Amino acid sequence: MDKGRPCTSPRSQIRMNDNLARLRIERGAKPEVSRDATRRRWGRYALGAITAMLVVYLAARVLLDPRLSVAVGTAVIAYPAQAYTLFNATGYVVPQRKADVASKATGRLETLEIKEGSRVMKGQVIARLENGDLVAAADRALANVALARAEVAEARAALTEARLALTRSTTLADKRFVSSEVHDAAVARFEKAAAGVERAQAAVAAAEAAHLEAQVAVEYTLIRAPFDGVILSKYADMGDMVAPFATTSQSKGAVVSLADMGSLEVEADVSESNLAKTEIGQPCEVELDALPGARLQGAVASIVPRVDRSKATVLVKIRFIDLDARILPDMSAKVAFLSQEPTPEERQAMVSVPVEAVVSREGKAIVFVVREGRVAEVAIETGARLGDQVVVVRGVASGDRVVLDPPERLSNGAEVAIQGP
Repeated sequence: MDKGRPCTSPRSQIRMNDNLARLRIERGAKPEVSRDATRRRWGRYALGAITAMLVVYLAARVLLDPRLSVAVGTAVIAYPAQAYTLFNATGYVVPQRKADVASKATGRLETLEIKEGSRVMKGQVIARLENGDLVAAADRALANVALARAEVAEARAALTEARLALTRSTTLADKRFVSSEVHDAAVARFEKAAAGVERAQAAVAAAEAAHLEAQVAVEYTLIRAPFDGVILSKYADMGDMVAPFATTSQSKGAVVSLADMGSLEVEADVSESNLAKTEIGQPCEVELDALPGARLQGAVASIVPRVDRSKATVLVKIRFIDLDARILPDMSAKVAFLSQEPTPEERQAMVSVPVEAVVSREGKAIVFVVREGRVAEVAIETGARLGDQVVVVRGVASGDRVVLDPPERLSNGAEVAIQGP
């Protein structure tokens, strides 16, 4: 055995060869790449390319688009009296005289003389119940009155006859041509005739009272308007049973709903914080949603001394000074409470624009009006300022779109792009 070389067994030599084989690198082989990794890599490349193209497009649009981007406002209708507004409140138009008209009698509705929207006068017959039996009873009572009056005439004739007989008897008794018994009988007949007249007159009074009672019963079947007004609703039709204090679906209580249109007022809820700014007779302006553009003159009529806990408001009633025939009950209203009475000129509608739309160029007040994608420089004459609006006496019309905060480089005829939707 060679002492200079290590001694290795055949088994050890095989294991060493296997380990060397594992460490050998084959230069001609390529590592395997999964399909998912390839897709992700190409997806990142595509997303990057799209982002780059979008950035280039937006940059080119900004650089190549010559239009200025501007914000615009609108010229609107305003009233100089708005400068006197202390606060606003909302409410509804409510008639102060309104009634559900019913009958005091029970019966079937025979006629209905009106329809919804009809104007009626105080005392006018609105409807009538079946009353043939009551009318007959009233006619019988009237006949009894005539009979009683005839009996009065008969009794008076008997009284006249008895008076004449008594006069003759007295003359004869004074001459002692008749006995005292005959004279006493003549006196008794006269007194009886006088009592008969009184009894007949009492019968007339009783017959007249019975006739009046029958007339009242007939009147109960006639449903009349308690005041001048307009029929708002109709609750019953011909053939329906009408009964006072009806509680069943087969019987109707009220026949119609009637409102006095001359008593219309706005009932507005005023918050407790504004109650100190409110007083009786205070001037107001009323705007109705149903009458856009109309500002109606009004005044505080009353302040109801009751606070609504749930809303922390007080009910204030505003009467109309200029009552418009187009105003109807239950219309929603907006009330402006004013610090002073505006003049007739201050009640006139005027055009106003936002304050930031007005600029000064060469000593003149101007606005830039947007028309078909371009601006037109328009010289204006301004009036009073109303909050964030300024009145334009001349130059623009309601509905015109004006540029807000126009930049210095904006000129007449320039093409603009409007910001926002």
